[in-house]
Amino acid sequence: MNQAGATLIVKRGDFPKLFRVLLTDGYQLIGPTLRDGTILYDRIESVDDLPIGWTDRQGPGSYRLERRADEALFGFVVGQHSFKQQFFVPMVQLWRARRQDGTFVVLTNQTPRPRLALIGARSCDLHGIAIQDRILMQGEHPDPDYSARRADVFVVAIQCSQAGGTCFCASMDTGPRATSGFDLALTELLDGEHRFVVEVATNRGVDVMARVPHQPATDEDCQRIDEVTARTAKSMGRRLDTTGIRELLRDTLDHPRWNEVATRCLSCTNCTLVCPTCFCAEVEDTTDLTGEEAQRARRWDSCFTLGHSYVHGGSVRSSIKSRYRQWLTHKLGTWIDQFGMSGCVGCGRCITWCPVGIDITEEIAALRKDPRA
Repeated sequence: MNQAGATLIVKRGDFPKLFRVLLTDGYQLIGPTLRDGTILYDRIESVDDLPIGWTDRQGPGSYRLERRADEALFGFVVGQHSFKQQFFVPMVQLWRARRQDGTFVVLTNQTPRPRLALIGARSCDLHGIAIQDRILMQGEHPDPDYSARRADVFVVAIQCSQAGGTCFCASMDTGPRATSGFDLALTELLDGEHRFVVEVATNRGVDVMARVPHQPATDEDCQRIDEVTARTAKSMGRRLDTTGIRELLRDTLDHPRWNEVATRCLSCTNCTLVCPTCFCAEVEDTTDLTGEEAQRARRWDSCFTLGHSYVHGGSVRSSIKSRYRQWLTHKLGTWIDQFGMSGCVGCGRCITWCPVGIDITEEIAALRKDPRA
């Protein structure tokens, strides 16, 4: 009988059974699928919903889909979505109240939350989830909505077999090999027979795999996991030198490079919206036209918006330069002071989805090249 820590082989023809088992257990599957010319995370029902035979080419401000020469199920990198939107959702109703008998009665939201199974989670995204867990669930004041959505989540990770043009997770020690945060981890092998090496990490994973046809992995199969991820690590499209980065950013707040990047930045918020760790939000109160009902909602916000730093009398950060500097210095520097870790997982989304192609690895390299400029 298999135990946690086992490594198994599942043939391509048997792989759909994994999805059927998870659906039978009551999980809603969230995984990669083709939509609107991109590969993004959304609800899926079967293996056929995966982007079979597709890959993506990414660069600063550039994303294109391409057909592969094979029928790989996970032969792509990451799209604009991360799994953040499943737990720290873009908009959540905090409360709703209705006028009744001269007062207001608070109405509770009884909508049940589905049990989620994340399919194809990359190591960078798993680290992003861990960072948000640390901030939103493990502090003195855990966020109740986030905590409820994170409960009973089954994770099927995928070991990256290719790096994107904007990836730099190897620089951040967040990938490309997933080592924690999952129930099952898959390595897709396409040499000869199409198959998956499955690392079983938890007892829940053992229970699921007991109902999926498999065979024990050989030592050679296990070695292929290391070979695949090592090759991916060597082909990263970007690199970020993190040596003394906190101090570098602290000591270069008046560097002219901030003025240069501000002339390009549109303050559009794309980088923060696609980031798997950003958690800025605003609270919005609304009433209906009759004044009979009111609600309070939390929505995603961004430190790039003028209103985010608004205090009595105006915005603290009125210039694009100050807002970009705030974002980058917090993400890579003061986040360490605040939470004991970096706020960047090296996924490269902020580079790919920046309309003008601003590259944070390039910005740090410029500051490092002449920190006294």
